[in-house]
Amino acid sequence: MRSLPPPRWRRQATATLAVAALTGALASGTAYAADYERIVNGTFSNGTADPWWSSAGVTNRVTGGELCAAVTGGTTNPWDALIGQNGVPFEAGQSYRMSFDAYATTPQSINANAGEGVSPYRTIARSTVALTTTKQTYSFTFTPEWDFPELGNGQISFQLGGNAANNTICVDNISLVGGVKPPGGDTGPAPKKINADQVAYVPGLPKHATLTTTATTPQTWTLKNSAGTAVATGQTTVKGVDAASGDSTHIIDFSSYDTAGTGYTLSVGTDTSFPFDISADKIKKLRYDSLAFFYHQRSGIEIQSQYVGAAYARPAGHLNVAPNQGDNNVPCRSDLACGYTLDVRGGWYDAGDHGKYVVNGGISAWQVLNTYERALKLGDASALGDGKLNIPEKANGVPDILDEARWEVEFLLKMQAPDGMVHHKIHDAAWTGLPMLPHNDPQARRLSATSTAATLNMAAVAAQAARIWKTIDATFAAKAQAAAVKAYAAAKANPNKIADPNDGTGGGSYSDDKLADEFYWAAAELFTTTGEAGYRSDVTGSALYKGQSLNQRGFDWGSVGPLGDITLAIVPNGLPAADVAAIRQAFTTTADGLLSQLGGMAYPAAYKTLDGTYEWGSNGLIANNASVLALAHDFTGAAKYREGVFEILHYLLGRNPVSYSYVSGYGTQPVKNVHHRHWANQLDPTLPTAPPGVLSGGPNSGLQDPIAARLLTGCKPQKCFVDHIEAYSLNEVTVNWNSAFAWIANWAAEKSGPTTPSDTTPPSTPGTPVASDITTTGATLTWTASTDAESGVKDYDVVAVEGDALRVVATVTGTSYTATGLRPNTAYRYAVVARNGAGLRSAMSPIGSFTTKSEGGTYCKVTYKQSTWSTGLTAYITIQNTSPSPWSSWTLKFTWPGDQKITQGWSGNWTQSGKVVTATNAAWNGNVPVGGSVQVGFNASSTPPHAEPTDFTVNGQPCSKG
Repeated sequence: MRSLPPPRWRRQATATLAVAALTGALASGTAYAADYERIVNGTFSNGTADPWWSSAGVTNRVTGGELCAAVTGGTTNPWDALIGQNGVPFEAGQSYRMSFDAYATTPQSINANAGEGVSPYRTIARSTVALTTTKQTYSFTFTPEWDFPELGNGQISFQLGGNAANNTICVDNISLVGGVKPPGGDTGPAPKKINADQVAYVPGLPKHATLTTTATTPQTWTLKNSAGTAVATGQTTVKGVDAASGDSTHIIDFSSYDTAGTGYTLSVGTDTSFPFDISADKIKKLRYDSLAFFYHQRSGIEIQSQYVGAAYARPAGHLNVAPNQGDNNVPCRSDLACGYTLDVRGGWYDAGDHGKYVVNGGISAWQVLNTYERALKLGDASALGDGKLNIPEKANGVPDILDEARWEVEFLLKMQAPDGMVHHKIHDAAWTGLPMLPHNDPQARRLSATSTAATLNMAAVAAQAARIWKTIDATFAAKAQAAAVKAYAAAKANPNKIADPNDGTGGGSYSDDKLADEFYWAAAELFTTTGEAGYRSDVTGSALYKGQSLNQRGFDWGSVGPLGDITLAIVPNGLPAADVAAIRQAFTTTADGLLSQLGGMAYPAAYKTLDGTYEWGSNGLIANNASVLALAHDFTGAAKYREGVFEILHYLLGRNPVSYSYVSGYGTQPVKNVHHRHWANQLDPTLPTAPPGVLSGGPNSGLQDPIAARLLTGCKPQKCFVDHIEAYSLNEVTVNWNSAFAWIANWAAEKSGPTTPSDTTPPSTPGTPVASDITTTGATLTWTASTDAESGVKDYDVVAVEGDALRVVATVTGTSYTATGLRPNTAYRYAVVARNGAGLRSAMSPIGSFTTKSEGGTYCKVTYKQSTWSTGLTAYITIQNTSPSPWSSWTLKFTWPGDQKITQGWSGNWTQSGKVVTATNAAWNGNVPVGGSVQVGFNASSTPPHAEPTDFTVNGQPCSKG
């Protein structure tokens, strides 16, 4: 999470004209309908470049209220070096004036562009200006031919390339005024009138939803099953105007209906909720998806497709492999002159950036470890054992959750300086743009100064790790304990070394000037691990002892006192029983206050600030408050606290006034465009959205990013949200919010009861698998789906029938499977078996058979030639008919080996699905005689090394390559 000041805005004055050349559709000079400013943060008065991005070879830095771009020389074209802003709205037929101030260290010409930010990159207007070393004002007017809505694909950019030498270009007061639609209207889909948990309600627990209506009398609600049949009905309870959302609300209570199933909806009149389940299944899955987040965030290791899928796989980041400068030998910031470097490879990337922060990593690692420790002491740790997570260490005999946490703990230990203090953070020397995968990050890495807060964070987590690993890996436990003891002593010797609040270039500052909570937490962990009297005195002598820092705002990286209380309350430690009881009572007292707050809310988010506003990362605070309720249930067994936890989960999973599930991949309308540098599909369609189980930071009244400030001024606290990648103060994701969410997701899964209702009927027999797209080495099998009325069909085992033997070759959730790695000219036999949600298997389907094609490519011959540039390629293909018969039509297919995307094709009809490219003949070139040939071609986007395809087929037959 970044620590940034709120932006300040001023209107751009009318600029003078200084245009060297102008292309595009020029305006006629007619008056503007309204002076709407379309550029975000064009004055850079908030000290940041957001949301301005830079291309490879360009580094943005805000200096003296100007954006200065350091441009690496040696580029060929102007567009080889860019800075820009996405999501700029344009209205066709409306007049716009763009203006900006600019100068260069060395005089050069640049292009200012208005246009499209994705393929085919249409240009609306372009102005070429000759910059001097003196700041000048430039402007031009134009009328777009196309519409780009707010937050759409419209873009403003500056082309800075085409020069042999390095240069620095500075811009300021960038303004785009025009259009007739006022800004701020496009904040996403309109909220539902009925908001329910979009995922699942657990059987046996209360079930509530919220109706938005101005009606002052109860309304009739209907619960329908997946077939649309009404299964329950009742009357709403009038709630009135809800302070946090501003909505006039009613409450729908359908707790009396408890039949497990999927696809339920609630209706009032013509309004209907998003569908949801009544089941524990998805909650139990959520425990693992929320923990999977941390493997995705690992630094210094390849993220492999076998664990995350192909879309999320990536090379290792920051291992000193070009263009990375690496984390293996990182110096301090130049102004610190610490005299040494550290090997700080590993750990978790903190958030949307590539920084690694000890104070945020500390609470995150602690919560992941405490998820296990709490289950071990008070719950059920069986679901957290070895093999439960899909990570490389999943078969090493150690609970996977501990393996994952150790990746971060090892990093925290590496951040310790020779004197025992711990460096506050390590990150890029300057902010990188979006998107940016870690292995492509060219920035130099730097250590910030040591701080007391970071030192105590490491001491606390290392002490916690020492006791957990004592019986698992005694050597590691001893190493961690020694580091913790040394760090705590160093912190006591340097009790007020505060992280610089202005150290916010390239990474968040994470400054904290109140450290009593860190001292208390670290002392509690060291006392619990060692039992030593000195640590005990520091615990019992603290003003925070016995839960004094617990409150209804919740805890986070800057308020860690409750972490010490949790450890003291659940891990045997030798404190007087009365003191432990007092700590537990502090949790139940705080939990009672949270329940009282929940009872007064239409959308149940237990969280209270002094002024009623929502803060950056409100969802993380809400999740931590849910853990207070969960622990109160652990300590007392009282059902009301368990119910409160699930009420909060319902809010996070869709029962909120913006109708989003704040957890990616869960619900009908989950967040997709979280602020993250490589889950950046909104900016680059070749990149993925966030994987399932990632918690968005959520509503933030502060609106501390330009997108939020543009769209949401005046919003009610729970409505200060938009699902946009560059709204980082609302939609960022961080390790400490996901650690809070993973803790509560695991607890909820443990307390959800049986996974599925009793089901003794197996699914029906699936249809015979039928082969298609048969090649020399593979084929695609499809079959008619099985059915299961009770618990549904979960997946299918694909079975290879080899003589009398049966071998399961794959398990799939759909009704198709592509077999690969087969032998040419060989007969194969396959069948499928369905499995339902209760684990029951169907009878095996009838056997389907096929024979792979022969090798040799005697049907066709393909000659492929391509020419490439930095971002694309042009290919020419000659297809020759080498078969014994003429063709009346042809279909060419091949598979890309990389990230190539067809952008334009000729002499055929071109389509692309994933990596598979298909071309069919045009009306005039379908007939190809024996020995004859046809020529086709295309343009494609591509990144080096521009690998060529090899698996060409025509009409399903393999081709030789000439």
